[in-house]
Amino acid sequence: MLSQDIKKHMQDIVEGCMGDAPPYCEATCPMHTDVKKYVNFIGEGKYEDAIAVIREKLFLPATLGRICAHPCEEKCKREEVFQQPMAIAALKRFVADHYDDEAKWDLTVEPHKGKKVAVIGAGPAGAQAALDLRKKGYQVTIFEKLKVVGGMMRVGIPEYRLPRHIIDFEYGLLHKLGVEFKLGIEVGKDISFDEIRKTHDAVIIAVGAHKGIVIPVEGHQLDGVFHAVDFLREVSLTGKFPLGKKIAVIGGGNVAMDVARSARRLGVEEVHLFCLESKDKMPAHSWEVEEAEDEGVIIHAGFGPERMIGQGGKVTGFEVKECISVFDQDGKFHPQYNENNKQMFAVENVIFAVGQAVDSSFVNKEQIEIQRGGRFAVDPITLQTNLENVFVAGDASGRSAIVIEAMAEGRKAAISVDRYLQGQDMKKGREFEGCYKTWLETQVKDEVLNIPRIKTNQMDPYQRIKNFAEVDLGFTEGQALQEAARCLQCECKHCMKECEMLNDFCAYPKELFQRILKEGSVDPIIPFSCNMCSQCTLACPKNFKIHEHFMEIRKEMVKKNNGKSPIKGHKAIEIHQMLGFSKLFNTVRPAVNRKGRS
Repeated sequence: MLSQDIKKHMQDIVEGCMGDAPPYCEATCPMHTDVKKYVNFIGEGKYEDAIAVIREKLFLPATLGRICAHPCEEKCKREEVFQQPMAIAALKRFVADHYDDEAKWDLTVEPHKGKKVAVIGAGPAGAQAALDLRKKGYQVTIFEKLKVVGGMMRVGIPEYRLPRHIIDFEYGLLHKLGVEFKLGIEVGKDISFDEIRKTHDAVIIAVGAHKGIVIPVEGHQLDGVFHAVDFLREVSLTGKFPLGKKIAVIGGGNVAMDVARSARRLGVEEVHLFCLESKDKMPAHSWEVEEAEDEGVIIHAGFGPERMIGQGGKVTGFEVKECISVFDQDGKFHPQYNENNKQMFAVENVIFAVGQAVDSSFVNKEQIEIQRGGRFAVDPITLQTNLENVFVAGDASGRSAIVIEAMAEGRKAAISVDRYLQGQDMKKGREFEGCYKTWLETQVKDEVLNIPRIKTNQMDPYQRIKNFAEVDLGFTEGQALQEAARCLQCECKHCMKECEMLNDFCAYPKELFQRILKEGSVDPIIPFSCNMCSQCTLACPKNFKIHEHFMEIRKEMVKKNNGKSPIKGHKAIEIHQMLGFSKLFNTVRPAVNRKGRS
Protein backbone atom coordinates (compact mmCIF):
# COMPACT_ATOMS: atom_id res chain seq x y z
CA MET A 1 0.00 0.00 0.00
CA LEU A 2 1.19 3.52 -0.83
CA SER A 3 1.34 6.29 1.77
CA GLN A 4 -1.11 9.19 1.64
CA ASP A 5 1.72 11.64 0.84
CA ILE A 6 2.74 9.65 -2.22
CA LYS A 7 -0.88 9.31 -3.32
CA LYS A 8 -1.34 13.07 -3.02
CA HIS A 9 1.72 13.73 -5.19
CA MET A 10 0.38 11.30 -7.78
CA GLN A 11 -3.05 12.92 -7.69
CA ASP A 12 -1.45 16.31 -8.36
CA ILE A 13 0.00 14.90 -11.58
CA VAL A 14 -3.28 13.22 -12.52
CA GLU A 15 -5.10 16.53 -12.17
CA GLY A 16 -2.49 18.66 -13.88
CA CYS A 17 -0.88 16.50 -16.56
CA MET A 18 -1.89 17.58 -20.07
CA GLY A 19 -0.80 14.38 -21.81
CA ASP A 20 -4.40 13.42 -22.54
CA ALA A 21 -5.55 16.94 -23.46
CA PRO A 22 -7.03 17.00 -26.96
CA PRO A 23 -5.69 19.56 -29.47
CA TYR A 24 -7.59 22.82 -29.75
CA CYS A 25 -9.13 21.80 -33.08
CA GLU A 26 -10.44 18.46 -31.82
CA ALA A 27 -11.99 19.91 -28.65
CA THR A 28 -13.67 22.68 -30.64
CA CYS A 29 -15.07 20.33 -33.28
CA PRO A 30 -18.62 19.45 -32.09
CA MET A 31 -18.05 15.90 -33.34
CA HIS A 32 -14.49 15.67 -31.93
CA THR A 33 -12.84 14.56 -35.14
CA ASP A 34 -9.17 13.63 -34.62
CA VAL A 35 -7.90 16.45 -36.83
CA LYS A 36 -4.27 16.19 -35.74
CA LYS A 37 -4.13 12.52 -36.64
CA TYR A 38 -5.70 12.70 -40.09
CA VAL A 39 -3.82 15.85 -41.07
CA ASN A 40 -0.59 14.09 -40.08
CA PHE A 41 -1.56 11.13 -42.26
CA ILE A 42 -2.19 13.47 -45.19
CA GLY A 43 1.22 15.06 -44.66
CA GLU A 44 2.76 11.57 -44.87
CA GLY A 45 0.82 10.75 -48.03
CA LYS A 46 -1.25 8.11 -46.20
CA TYR A 47 -4.55 9.25 -47.65
CA GLU A 48 -6.55 6.07 -47.06
CA ASP A 49 -5.53 6.11 -43.41
CA ALA A 50 -6.64 9.75 -43.21
CA ILE A 51 -10.14 9.12 -44.55
CA ALA A 52 -10.47 6.12 -42.23
CA VAL A 53 -9.76 8.37 -39.22
CA ILE A 54 -12.29 10.95 -40.44
CA ARG A 55 -15.00 8.33 -40.93
CA GLU A 56 -14.59 7.16 -37.34
CA LYS A 57 -16.61 10.27 -36.41
CA LEU A 58 -18.12 11.72 -39.60
CA PHE A 59 -20.30 10.10 -42.25
CA LEU A 60 -20.34 13.29 -44.36
CA PRO A 61 -16.64 14.03 -44.98
CA ALA A 62 -16.99 15.38 -48.51
CA THR A 63 -20.06 17.43 -47.56
CA LEU A 64 -18.42 18.96 -44.51
CA GLY A 65 -15.22 19.50 -46.46
CA ARG A 66 -17.25 21.90 -48.59
CA ILE A 67 -19.76 23.64 -46.33
CA CYS A 68 -18.64 23.23 -42.72
CA ALA A 69 -18.22 26.55 -40.91
CA HIS A 70 -15.16 24.84 -39.34
CA PRO A 71 -15.08 26.23 -35.79
CA CYS A 72 -11.96 24.06 -35.41
CA GLU A 73 -10.02 26.49 -37.58
CA GLU A 74 -10.97 29.41 -35.35
CA LYS A 75 -9.13 27.76 -32.43
CA CYS A 76 -6.14 26.63 -34.49
CA LYS A 77 -2.86 27.75 -32.91
CA ARG A 78 -1.70 29.17 -36.24
CA GLU A 79 -4.80 31.36 -36.25
CA GLU A 80 -4.04 32.59 -32.75
CA VAL A 81 -0.43 33.48 -33.52
CA PHE A 82 -0.32 34.25 -37.25
CA GLN A 83 -3.99 34.69 -38.24
CA GLN A 84 -3.38 31.93 -40.79
CA PRO A 85 -5.27 28.82 -39.55
CA MET A 86 -4.91 25.38 -41.04
CA ALA A 87 -7.28 24.73 -43.95
CA ILE A 88 -8.79 21.78 -42.11
CA ALA A 89 -12.04 21.55 -44.07
CA ALA A 90 -10.24 21.67 -47.40
CA LEU A 91 -7.88 18.87 -46.33
CA LYS A 92 -10.87 16.78 -45.27
CA ARG A 93 -12.46 17.36 -48.65
CA PHE A 94 -9.27 16.36 -50.50
CA VAL A 95 -9.11 12.86 -49.05
CA ALA A 96 -12.89 12.44 -49.15
CA ASP A 97 -13.08 13.32 -52.84
CA HIS A 98 -10.21 11.07 -53.89
CA TYR A 99 -9.92 8.24 -51.37
CA ASP A 100 -13.34 7.58 -49.81
CA ASP A 101 -14.10 4.01 -50.92
CA GLU A 102 -17.63 2.92 -50.01
CA ALA A 103 -16.45 -0.70 -50.09
CA LYS A 104 -14.49 0.11 -46.92
CA TRP A 105 -17.33 1.77 -45.02
CA ASP A 106 -18.03 0.32 -41.58
CA LEU A 107 -21.34 -1.56 -41.83
CA THR A 108 -21.20 -3.32 -38.47
CA VAL A 109 -24.47 -3.27 -36.53
CA GLU A 110 -25.12 -4.54 -33.02
CA PRO A 111 -27.66 -7.35 -32.55
CA HIS A 112 -31.27 -6.21 -32.95
CA LYS A 113 -32.65 -4.85 -29.68
CA GLY A 114 -36.28 -5.38 -30.63
CA LYS A 115 -37.20 -1.70 -30.40
CA LYS A 116 -38.20 0.88 -33.00
CA VAL A 117 -37.21 4.54 -33.24
CA ALA A 118 -38.75 7.17 -35.52
CA VAL A 119 -36.80 10.19 -36.72
CA ILE A 120 -38.71 13.12 -38.20
CA GLY A 121 -36.45 14.94 -40.64
CA ALA A 122 -33.70 13.72 -42.99
CA GLY A 123 -31.31 16.61 -42.45
CA PRO A 124 -27.87 16.21 -40.86
CA ALA A 125 -29.22 16.03 -37.29
CA GLY A 126 -31.83 13.38 -38.08
CA ALA A 127 -29.49 11.39 -40.29
CA GLN A 128 -26.77 11.31 -37.64
CA ALA A 129 -29.21 10.21 -34.96
CA ALA A 130 -30.61 7.50 -37.25
CA LEU A 131 -27.13 6.28 -38.15
CA ASP A 132 -25.97 5.99 -34.53
CA LEU A 133 -29.14 4.26 -33.36
CA ARG A 134 -29.14 1.82 -36.26
CA LYS A 135 -25.58 0.80 -35.43
CA LYS A 136 -26.75 0.24 -31.86
CA GLY A 137 -29.21 -2.35 -33.11
CA TYR A 138 -32.46 -0.40 -33.28
CA GLN A 139 -34.96 -0.46 -36.14
CA VAL A 140 -34.94 3.14 -37.39
CA THR A 141 -37.34 4.89 -39.76
CA ILE A 142 -36.85 8.45 -41.06
CA PHE A 143 -39.97 10.41 -42.05
CA GLU A 144 -39.15 13.28 -44.44
CA LYS A 145 -41.54 15.82 -45.96
CA LEU A 146 -39.31 16.39 -49.00
CA LYS A 147 -38.82 13.77 -51.66
CA VAL A 148 -35.05 14.03 -51.27
CA VAL A 149 -32.63 13.56 -48.36
CA GLY A 150 -30.45 16.22 -46.81
CA GLY A 151 -33.04 18.57 -45.34
CA MET A 152 -32.01 22.24 -45.16
CA MET A 153 -28.51 21.17 -46.11
CA ARG A 154 -29.92 20.25 -49.51
CA VAL A 155 -32.59 22.89 -50.07
CA GLY A 156 -30.92 25.71 -48.15
CA ILE A 157 -27.34 25.49 -49.42
CA PRO A 158 -26.95 26.25 -53.15
CA GLU A 159 -25.60 23.60 -55.47
CA TYR A 160 -22.59 25.72 -56.44
CA ARG A 161 -21.39 25.19 -52.86
CA LEU A 162 -22.60 21.60 -52.38
CA PRO A 163 -23.24 19.38 -55.42
CA ARG A 164 -26.25 17.13 -54.81
CA HIS A 165 -24.51 13.91 -55.86
CA ILE A 166 -22.16 14.35 -52.89
CA ILE A 167 -25.12 14.28 -50.46
CA ASP A 168 -26.69 11.25 -52.13
CA PHE A 169 -23.39 9.33 -52.12
CA GLU A 170 -22.69 9.93 -48.45
CA TYR A 171 -26.26 9.24 -47.34
CA GLY A 172 -25.77 5.87 -49.02
CA LEU A 173 -24.23 4.65 -45.76
CA LEU A 174 -27.62 4.88 -44.02
CA HIS A 175 -29.24 2.83 -46.78
CA LYS A 176 -26.49 0.20 -46.54
CA LEU A 177 -27.00 -0.05 -42.77
CA GLY A 178 -30.73 -0.63 -43.17
CA VAL A 179 -32.21 2.70 -42.10
CA GLU A 180 -35.70 2.97 -43.62
CA PHE A 181 -36.57 6.22 -45.42
CA LYS A 182 -40.14 7.38 -45.96
CA LEU A 183 -39.70 10.36 -48.26
CA GLY A 184 -42.50 12.69 -49.31
CA ILE A 185 -44.35 11.94 -46.08
CA GLU A 186 -45.50 15.02 -44.18
CA VAL A 187 -46.07 14.41 -40.49
CA GLY A 188 -49.34 16.01 -39.44
CA LYS A 189 -50.82 15.51 -42.90
CA ASP A 190 -49.91 12.08 -44.30
CA ILE A 191 -49.42 10.57 -40.85
CA SER A 192 -50.13 12.00 -37.41
CA PHE A 193 -47.48 12.63 -34.81
CA ASP A 194 -49.52 10.66 -32.27
CA GLU A 195 -49.58 7.63 -34.56
CA ILE A 196 -45.80 7.76 -34.90
CA ARG A 197 -45.45 7.91 -31.11
CA LYS A 198 -47.79 4.96 -30.64
CA THR A 199 -45.99 2.74 -33.16
CA HIS A 200 -42.44 3.54 -32.04
CA ASP A 201 -40.62 3.20 -28.74
CA ALA A 202 -38.98 6.61 -29.10
CA VAL A 203 -39.16 9.61 -31.44
CA ILE A 204 -36.53 12.17 -32.40
CA ILE A 205 -37.81 15.41 -33.90
CA ALA A 206 -35.14 16.77 -36.23
CA VAL A 207 -37.06 19.06 -38.56
CA GLY A 208 -35.16 22.01 -40.01
CA ALA A 209 -36.00 25.70 -39.93
CA HIS A 210 -38.04 25.70 -43.13
CA LYS A 211 -40.16 28.79 -42.36
CA GLY A 212 -38.84 32.11 -43.58
CA ILE A 213 -39.24 35.39 -41.75
CA VAL A 214 -40.35 38.66 -43.34
CA ILE A 215 -39.94 41.93 -41.44
CA PRO A 216 -43.39 43.59 -41.31
CA VAL A 217 -42.27 46.94 -42.76
CA GLU A 218 -44.59 48.98 -44.95
CA GLY A 219 -45.21 47.20 -48.26
CA HIS A 220 -44.01 43.75 -47.19
CA GLN A 221 -47.22 42.18 -48.55
CA LEU A 222 -46.65 43.38 -52.11
CA ASP A 223 -46.19 40.84 -54.88
CA GLY A 224 -42.53 40.24 -55.57
CA VAL A 225 -41.52 40.16 -51.89
CA PHE A 226 -40.17 36.76 -50.81
CA HIS A 227 -38.21 35.16 -48.01
CA ALA A 228 -34.94 33.30 -48.45
CA VAL A 229 -36.18 29.85 -47.43
CA ASP A 230 -38.79 29.58 -50.20
CA PHE A 231 -36.41 31.09 -52.73
CA LEU A 232 -33.48 28.76 -51.97
CA ARG A 233 -35.73 25.70 -51.77
CA GLU A 234 -37.30 26.35 -55.16
CA VAL A 235 -33.94 27.05 -56.77
CA SER A 236 -32.45 23.90 -55.24
CA LEU A 237 -35.29 21.67 -56.43
CA THR A 238 -36.01 23.20 -59.85
CA GLY A 239 -33.15 25.54 -60.68
CA LYS A 240 -35.69 28.31 -61.38
CA PHE A 241 -37.38 31.27 -59.68
CA PRO A 242 -39.20 34.24 -61.26
CA LEU A 243 -37.13 37.37 -60.61
CA GLY A 244 -36.73 40.73 -62.31
CA LYS A 245 -33.49 42.33 -63.49
CA LYS A 246 -32.94 44.35 -60.30
CA ILE A 247 -33.54 42.97 -56.82
CA ALA A 248 -32.80 43.74 -53.18
CA VAL A 249 -31.66 41.20 -50.60
CA ILE A 250 -32.05 42.05 -46.91
CA GLY A 251 -29.61 40.41 -44.50
CA GLY A 252 -25.90 40.14 -43.76
CA GLY A 253 -25.44 36.46 -42.97
CA ASN A 254 -24.38 33.47 -45.04
CA VAL A 255 -27.97 32.79 -46.11
CA ALA A 256 -28.19 36.31 -47.55
CA MET A 257 -24.99 35.65 -49.50
CA ASP A 258 -26.44 32.38 -50.82
CA VAL A 259 -29.55 34.25 -51.97
CA ALA A 260 -27.62 37.05 -53.64
CA ARG A 261 -25.18 34.72 -55.40
CA SER A 262 -27.97 32.40 -56.54
CA ALA A 263 -29.86 35.36 -57.97
CA ARG A 264 -26.85 36.31 -60.06
CA ARG A 265 -26.82 32.79 -61.49
CA LEU A 266 -30.47 33.14 -62.41
CA GLY A 267 -29.63 36.10 -64.61
CA VAL A 268 -30.40 39.02 -62.28
CA GLU A 269 -28.35 41.98 -63.51
CA GLU A 270 -28.28 44.04 -60.32
CA VAL A 271 -28.32 42.45 -56.86
CA HIS A 272 -28.27 45.00 -54.03
CA LEU A 273 -27.64 43.52 -50.58
CA PHE A 274 -28.51 45.58 -47.51
CA CYS A 275 -27.45 44.79 -43.94
CA LEU A 276 -27.55 46.68 -40.66
CA GLU A 277 -23.96 45.89 -39.73
CA SER A 278 -20.85 47.63 -41.01
CA LYS A 279 -18.96 45.54 -43.52
CA ASP A 280 -16.32 44.37 -41.06
CA LYS A 281 -19.01 43.17 -38.65
CA MET A 282 -21.28 41.32 -41.06
CA PRO A 283 -22.23 37.89 -39.64
CA ALA A 284 -21.44 36.21 -42.97
CA HIS A 285 -18.03 34.64 -43.36
CA SER A 286 -15.52 37.06 -44.86
CA TRP A 287 -14.79 34.75 -47.78
CA GLU A 288 -18.52 34.53 -48.60
CA VAL A 289 -18.70 38.32 -48.74
CA GLU A 290 -15.60 38.49 -50.95
CA GLU A 291 -16.90 35.83 -53.33
CA ALA A 292 -20.28 37.56 -53.56
CA GLU A 293 -18.62 40.85 -54.47
CA ASP A 294 -16.41 39.05 -56.99
CA GLU A 295 -19.63 37.87 -58.63
CA GLY A 296 -21.05 41.38 -58.87
CA VAL A 297 -23.22 41.58 -55.76
CA ILE A 298 -23.45 45.21 -54.58
CA ILE A 299 -23.25 45.40 -50.78
CA HIS A 300 -24.73 48.33 -48.90
CA ALA A 301 -23.49 47.82 -45.34
CA GLY A 302 -25.02 49.86 -42.53
CA PHE A 303 -28.53 50.22 -44.01
CA GLY A 304 -31.89 48.79 -42.93
CA PRO A 305 -35.36 48.63 -44.52
CA GLU A 306 -37.71 51.62 -44.29
CA ARG A 307 -40.49 50.65 -46.69
CA MET A 308 -41.36 49.08 -50.02
CA ILE A 309 -43.41 50.90 -52.58
CA GLY A 310 -45.40 49.36 -55.37
CA GLN A 311 -47.59 49.89 -58.36
CA GLY A 312 -50.55 47.70 -59.21
CA GLY A 313 -49.89 45.60 -56.12
CA LYS A 314 -46.32 44.75 -57.18
CA VAL A 315 -43.15 46.01 -55.60
CA THR A 316 -41.28 48.65 -57.65
CA GLY A 317 -39.02 50.30 -55.11
CA PHE A 318 -37.20 49.76 -51.85
CA GLU A 319 -36.35 52.57 -49.44
CA VAL A 320 -33.58 52.11 -46.86
CA LYS A 321 -32.18 54.23 -44.05
CA GLU A 322 -28.78 54.42 -42.40
CA CYS A 323 -28.29 52.24 -39.32
CA ILE A 324 -26.05 53.93 -36.76
CA SER A 325 -26.05 51.11 -34.15
CA VAL A 326 -27.35 47.54 -34.07
CA PHE A 327 -27.24 46.68 -30.35
CA ASP A 328 -27.93 48.64 -27.19
CA GLN A 329 -25.58 49.00 -24.21
CA ASP A 330 -26.71 45.63 -22.83
CA GLY A 331 -25.88 43.87 -26.08
CA LYS A 332 -29.51 43.38 -27.07
CA PHE A 333 -30.68 43.77 -30.64
CA HIS A 334 -32.07 47.30 -30.79
CA PRO A 335 -31.12 49.07 -34.04
CA GLN A 336 -31.01 52.85 -34.15
CA TYR A 337 -31.28 54.80 -37.41
CA ASN A 338 -30.37 58.12 -38.90
CA GLU A 339 -33.75 59.29 -40.16
CA ASN A 340 -32.07 62.02 -42.21
CA ASN A 341 -30.19 59.57 -44.43
CA LYS A 342 -32.61 57.60 -46.59
CA GLN A 343 -32.16 56.21 -50.09
CA MET A 344 -34.62 54.78 -52.63
CA PHE A 345 -33.74 51.95 -55.04
CA ALA A 346 -35.78 50.88 -58.02
CA VAL A 347 -36.16 47.08 -57.71
CA GLU A 348 -38.52 44.42 -58.97
CA ASN A 349 -38.12 42.02 -56.07
CA VAL A 350 -37.15 42.04 -52.40
CA ILE A 351 -35.93 38.88 -50.66
CA PHE A 352 -35.71 38.77 -46.87
CA ALA A 353 -32.84 36.72 -45.42
CA VAL A 354 -33.18 37.79 -41.80
CA GLY A 355 -33.92 34.55 -39.99
CA GLN A 356 -35.83 31.30 -40.06
CA ALA A 357 -38.35 29.49 -37.90
CA VAL A 358 -39.37 25.89 -37.32
CA ASP A 359 -42.76 24.63 -38.45
CA SER A 360 -43.95 22.73 -35.36
CA SER A 361 -47.62 22.70 -36.37
CA PHE A 362 -47.59 18.89 -36.66
CA VAL A 363 -47.61 18.47 -32.86
CA ASN A 364 -50.29 19.22 -30.31
CA LYS A 365 -48.97 22.30 -28.49
CA GLU A 366 -51.00 21.34 -25.44
CA GLN A 367 -48.95 18.14 -25.19
CA ILE A 368 -45.46 19.39 -25.93
CA GLU A 369 -43.83 22.69 -24.96
CA ILE A 370 -43.00 25.03 -27.86
CA GLN A 371 -40.77 28.08 -27.62
CA ARG A 372 -40.15 31.15 -29.75
CA GLY A 373 -39.68 30.49 -33.44
CA GLY A 374 -41.52 27.17 -33.28
CA ARG A 375 -38.60 25.47 -31.54
CA PHE A 376 -39.10 22.80 -28.90
CA ALA A 377 -38.22 23.16 -25.22
CA VAL A 378 -35.70 20.46 -24.28
CA ASP A 379 -33.46 19.41 -21.44
CA PRO A 380 -30.03 20.87 -22.36
CA ILE A 381 -28.18 17.68 -21.43
CA THR A 382 -30.48 14.98 -22.81
CA LEU A 383 -32.51 16.90 -25.44
CA GLN A 384 -35.60 15.21 -24.01
CA THR A 385 -38.91 17.08 -24.20
CA ASN A 386 -41.67 17.06 -21.61
CA LEU A 387 -42.96 13.95 -23.42
CA GLU A 388 -40.86 11.13 -22.00
CA ASN A 389 -40.12 9.29 -25.23
CA VAL A 390 -39.72 12.34 -27.48
CA PHE A 391 -36.34 13.97 -28.11
CA VAL A 392 -35.22 16.84 -30.35
CA ALA A 393 -32.08 17.67 -32.36
CA GLY A 394 -30.81 20.32 -34.76
CA ASP A 395 -32.73 23.44 -35.75
CA ALA A 396 -35.79 22.17 -33.90
CA SER A 397 -34.07 22.63 -30.54
CA GLY A 398 -32.65 26.05 -31.35
CA ARG A 399 -29.28 24.94 -30.04
CA SER A 400 -27.37 24.48 -33.29
CA ALA A 401 -26.60 26.94 -36.05
CA ILE A 402 -24.32 25.02 -38.44
CA VAL A 403 -24.30 21.53 -39.96
CA ILE A 404 -21.57 20.07 -37.73
CA GLU A 405 -23.44 21.30 -34.64
CA ALA A 406 -26.65 19.73 -35.91
CA MET A 407 -24.84 16.42 -36.37
CA ALA A 408 -23.46 16.64 -32.83
CA GLU A 409 -26.99 17.18 -31.54
CA GLY A 410 -28.19 14.19 -33.55
CA ARG A 411 -25.53 12.08 -31.85
CA LYS A 412 -26.46 13.55 -28.45
CA ALA A 413 -30.12 12.70 -28.98
CA ALA A 414 -29.20 9.18 -30.10
CA ILE A 415 -27.19 8.61 -26.92
CA SER A 416 -30.15 9.78 -24.85
CA VAL A 417 -32.61 7.55 -26.70
CA ASP A 418 -30.35 4.52 -26.30
CA ARG A 419 -29.98 5.14 -22.57
CA TYR A 420 -33.70 5.81 -22.20
CA LEU A 421 -34.66 2.57 -23.92
CA GLN A 422 -32.06 0.63 -21.91
CA GLY A 423 -33.25 2.14 -18.63
CA GLN A 424 -29.91 3.84 -17.97
CA ASP A 425 -29.01 7.23 -16.47
CA MET A 426 -29.34 9.74 -19.31
CA LYS A 427 -27.23 12.49 -17.72
CA LYS A 428 -24.18 10.74 -16.35
CA GLY A 429 -20.76 11.42 -17.92
CA ARG A 430 -21.83 13.82 -20.68
CA GLU A 431 -19.56 16.77 -19.89
CA PHE A 432 -17.57 16.56 -23.09
CA GLU A 433 -20.32 16.35 -25.71
CA GLY A 434 -20.24 19.10 -28.30
CA CYS A 435 -17.64 21.88 -28.20
CA TYR A 436 -15.60 22.30 -25.04
CA LYS A 437 -12.41 24.03 -23.96
CA THR A 438 -9.37 21.79 -23.86
CA TRP A 439 -7.02 21.86 -20.87
CA LEU A 440 -4.06 21.83 -23.25
CA GLU A 441 -1.61 24.73 -22.93
CA THR A 442 1.03 25.11 -25.61
CA GLN A 443 3.21 27.92 -26.87
CA VAL A 444 4.37 28.45 -30.44
CA LYS A 445 8.15 28.62 -30.40
CA ASP A 446 9.93 31.60 -31.92
CA GLU A 447 11.54 29.41 -34.57
CA VAL A 448 8.15 28.35 -35.99
CA LEU A 449 7.75 30.00 -39.39
CA ASN A 450 4.67 31.95 -40.43
CA ILE A 451 3.90 29.83 -43.49
CA PRO A 452 0.93 31.23 -45.48
CA ARG A 453 -2.26 29.17 -45.63
CA ILE A 454 -2.76 27.43 -48.98
CA LYS A 455 -5.90 28.60 -50.76
CA THR A 456 -8.13 26.24 -52.70
CA ASN A 457 -8.59 26.64 -56.42
CA GLN A 458 -11.71 28.43 -57.65
CA MET A 459 -13.59 28.89 -60.88
CA ASP A 460 -13.31 32.32 -62.49
CA PRO A 461 -16.12 34.65 -61.22
CA TYR A 462 -17.22 35.57 -64.74
CA GLN A 463 -17.67 31.92 -65.61
CA ARG A 464 -19.24 30.71 -62.38
CA ILE A 465 -22.23 33.08 -62.43
CA LYS A 466 -23.36 31.46 -65.68
CA ASN A 467 -24.57 28.31 -63.91
CA PHE A 468 -24.69 26.43 -60.61
CA ALA A 469 -21.50 24.42 -61.17
CA GLU A 470 -19.28 24.03 -58.12
CA VAL A 471 -17.20 27.15 -57.47
CA ASP A 472 -14.53 25.80 -55.13
CA LEU A 473 -12.37 23.19 -56.86
CA GLY A 474 -10.44 22.09 -53.77
CA PHE A 475 -6.77 21.15 -53.42
CA THR A 476 -4.42 19.36 -55.75
CA GLU A 477 -2.30 16.67 -54.10
CA GLY A 478 0.70 18.99 -53.98
CA GLN A 479 -1.34 21.70 -52.28
CA ALA A 480 -2.76 19.21 -49.75
CA LEU A 481 0.74 18.04 -48.83
CA GLN A 482 1.93 21.62 -48.44
CA GLU A 483 -1.00 22.59 -46.26
CA ALA A 484 -0.80 19.48 -44.08
CA ALA A 485 2.87 20.23 -43.43
CA ARG A 486 1.85 23.48 -41.69
CA CYS A 487 0.14 21.63 -38.83
CA LEU A 488 1.88 22.17 -35.50
CA GLN A 489 0.57 18.82 -34.17
CA CYS A 490 -0.42 20.44 -30.87
CA GLU A 491 -0.04 18.16 -27.86
CA CYS A 492 1.78 17.95 -24.51
CA LYS A 493 3.87 14.81 -24.39
CA HIS A 494 7.26 16.48 -24.10
CA CYS A 495 8.31 14.17 -21.27
CA MET A 496 7.56 11.13 -23.43
CA LYS A 497 9.96 12.41 -26.06
CA GLU A 498 12.73 12.63 -23.47
CA CYS A 499 12.21 9.43 -21.48
CA GLU A 500 12.42 5.89 -22.85
CA MET A 501 11.44 4.51 -19.45
CA LEU A 502 8.03 6.28 -19.40
CA ASN A 503 7.29 4.99 -22.89
CA ASP A 504 7.72 1.43 -21.60
CA PHE A 505 4.88 1.85 -19.11
CA CYS A 506 2.41 4.48 -20.36
CA ALA A 507 1.27 6.90 -23.05
CA TYR A 508 1.67 9.85 -20.67
CA PRO A 509 2.27 10.24 -16.90
CA LYS A 510 -1.38 10.87 -16.05
CA GLU A 511 -2.33 7.47 -17.41
CA LEU A 512 0.38 5.75 -15.36
CA PHE A 513 -0.46 7.42 -12.05
CA GLN A 514 -4.21 6.99 -12.58
CA ARG A 515 -3.63 3.28 -12.96
CA ILE A 516 -1.45 3.10 -9.85
CA LEU A 517 -3.99 5.02 -7.76
CA LYS A 518 -6.83 2.83 -8.97
CA GLU A 519 -4.98 -0.42 -8.23
CA GLY A 520 -3.54 0.88 -4.95
CA SER A 521 -0.14 -0.63 -5.65
CA VAL A 522 2.68 -0.41 -8.14
CA ASP A 523 5.00 -2.92 -9.76
CA PRO A 524 8.45 -2.21 -8.26
CA ILE A 525 10.01 -2.41 -11.71
CA ILE A 526 8.43 0.95 -12.59
CA PRO A 527 9.98 3.24 -9.96
CA PHE A 528 13.25 1.31 -10.02
CA SER A 529 13.50 1.76 -13.81
CA CYS A 530 13.84 5.54 -13.45
CA ASN A 531 17.47 6.68 -13.60
CA MET A 532 16.68 10.02 -11.91
CA CYS A 533 17.98 12.09 -14.84
CA SER A 534 15.29 14.81 -14.42
CA GLN A 535 14.82 15.21 -18.18
CA CYS A 536 11.06 14.69 -17.85
CA THR A 537 10.87 17.57 -15.37
CA LEU A 538 12.95 19.85 -17.57
CA ALA A 539 10.59 19.15 -20.50
CA CYS A 540 7.35 19.42 -18.50
CA PRO A 541 5.51 22.77 -18.90
CA LYS A 542 4.23 22.37 -15.33
CA ASN A 543 7.59 21.28 -13.91
CA PHE A 544 6.23 18.02 -12.42
CA LYS A 545 9.09 16.29 -10.57
CA ILE A 546 8.20 12.78 -11.61
CA HIS A 547 11.62 11.34 -10.73
CA GLU A 548 11.27 12.57 -7.15
CA HIS A 549 7.95 10.74 -6.81
CA PHE A 550 9.54 7.55 -8.12
CA MET A 551 12.30 7.97 -5.51
CA GLU A 552 9.67 8.41 -2.79
CA ILE A 553 8.07 5.14 -3.87
CA ARG A 554 11.45 3.39 -3.89
CA LYS A 555 12.27 4.51 -0.36
CA GLU A 556 8.89 3.42 0.91
CA MET A 557 9.23 0.01 -0.73
CA VAL A 558 12.70 -0.54 0.70
CA LYS A 559 11.59 0.58 4.15
CA LYS A 560 8.62 -1.80 4.12
CA ASN A 561 10.93 -4.60 2.91
CA ASN A 562 13.22 -4.36 5.93
CA GLY A 563 15.75 -2.18 4.16
CA LYS A 564 16.06 -4.40 1.12
CA SER A 565 15.04 -3.87 -2.48
CA PRO A 566 11.67 -5.42 -3.42
CA ILE A 567 13.01 -6.50 -6.80
CA LYS A 568 14.25 -10.09 -7.04
CA GLY A 569 17.08 -9.22 -9.36
CA HIS A 570 18.56 -6.92 -6.75
CA LYS A 571 19.57 -9.86 -4.49
CA ALA A 572 22.72 -10.29 -6.52
CA ILE A 573 23.58 -6.67 -5.80
CA GLU A 574 23.05 -7.22 -2.09
CA ILE A 575 25.40 -10.23 -2.16
CA HIS A 576 27.94 -8.19 -4.11
CA GLN A 577 27.76 -5.42 -1.53
CA MET A 578 28.12 -7.87 1.34
CA LEU A 579 31.08 -9.59 -0.23
CA GLY A 580 32.59 -6.30 -1.25
CA PHE A 581 33.14 -5.37 2.37
CA SER A 582 34.29 -8.84 3.58
CA LYS A 583 37.90 -9.84 4.41
CA LEU A 584 37.82 -12.33 1.58
CA PHE A 585 37.62 -9.57 -1.02
CA ASN A 586 39.74 -6.95 0.79
CA THR A 587 43.45 -6.59 1.60
CA VAL A 588 44.81 -4.72 4.59
CA ARG A 589 47.96 -2.62 4.43
CA PRO A 590 49.64 -1.77 7.72
CA ALA A 591 49.90 1.87 8.59
CA VAL A 592 53.19 3.55 7.88
CA ASN A 593 54.88 5.45 10.78
CA ARG A 594 56.46 8.86 10.42
CA LYS A 595 59.92 7.32 9.89
CA GLY A 596 58.65 5.21 7.04
CA ARG A 597 58.90 1.97 8.96
CA SER A 598 56.12 -0.52 9.59
